[in-house]
Amino acid sequence: MIIQTGMRTDIPAFYSNWFLRRIKAGFVLVRNPYDESSVTKYSLSPKVVDVIAFCTKNPAPMLPHMDIIKEYGQYWFVTITPYGKEIEPNVPDKEKVIEDFKKLSGIVGVNSIGWRYDPVFITNKYSVEFHKKAFENMARKLSGYTNVCVISFIDLYKKVVRNFPQARSVENDEQMELARFFVSVGEKYGIKIKSCAEGTQLAPLGVDASGCMTKQSYELALGKKLSVPHKKSPRMECNCTLGNDIGAYNTCGHLCKYCYANYDADIVKRNMKLHNPLSPFLLGNSQKGDKIHEAEQVSWIDEQLTFI
Repeated sequence: MIIQTGMRTDIPAFYSNWFLRRIKAGFVLVRNPYDESSVTKYSLSPKVVDVIAFCTKNPAPMLPHMDIIKEYGQYWFVTITPYGKEIEPNVPDKEKVIEDFKKLSGIVGVNSIGWRYDPVFITNKYSVEFHKKAFENMARKLSGYTNVCVISFIDLYKKVVRNFPQARSVENDEQMELARFFVSVGEKYGIKIKSCAEGTQLAPLGVDASGCMTKQSYELALGKKLSVPHKKSPRMECNCTLGNDIGAYNTCGHLCKYCYANYDADIVKRNMKLHNPLSPFLLGNSQKGDKIHEAEQVSWIDEQLTFI
């Protein structure tokens, strides 16, 4: 099975100590975000966890401890965008993140790490031309350290509009111009451009619209075939192979203006104070009335079929 760590928060950046303790303990407890009394217990044994999927803006806290998770298959997405502190107030210096990306790639291998350049939005400062220049600069530095870059354009959810009122949708002609440019740069530097939840409209330009966290991506990282039960994303336009996420919403301290997983900065700050690195929960501890059930977990690896 696949354990996701990055769809609700950034565990490597803010909760690596907790995560590594859970790995050593062999299990984690996760609250249902829509029913707080419903708790799922996941085994973290490498006998049933085939891949741990990470999505982070700062892998640095995990780098000294990678030997602890060396028994697991891994797939990492590291988001590196060109935005300043007014948009991403707590994201580390981008040059430092690029260097850490390279170190991580050297540890897990080029097939186990992807670059995310998303979400893309347009303002007077972050124009189409700005994105072109920034993207090529980053692609040149990351060439040889990843084979994949995932792009997407900003989605104006209500919480995004509230936290980032200056944001506007990226016009269709702007999307096409940027996607065409990204593909040409990707071809130059050996990086395939994939889209995230953008449908198939960019496919004629050379963008891979099959999904960003796909079965094929995990298989390439593992060097083994997976027999994955069908699990459709709640987002109609998403084609990804989803695992079970062990994070919690409203806990990401990056506080990016465009974030869909944080409702409000004050709530995030309050929640982060509730984090106990010794707890089996990412946020808080056990509560009266908790109903804990153990997840049904099996390995999805087909040992009969391996890549040559």
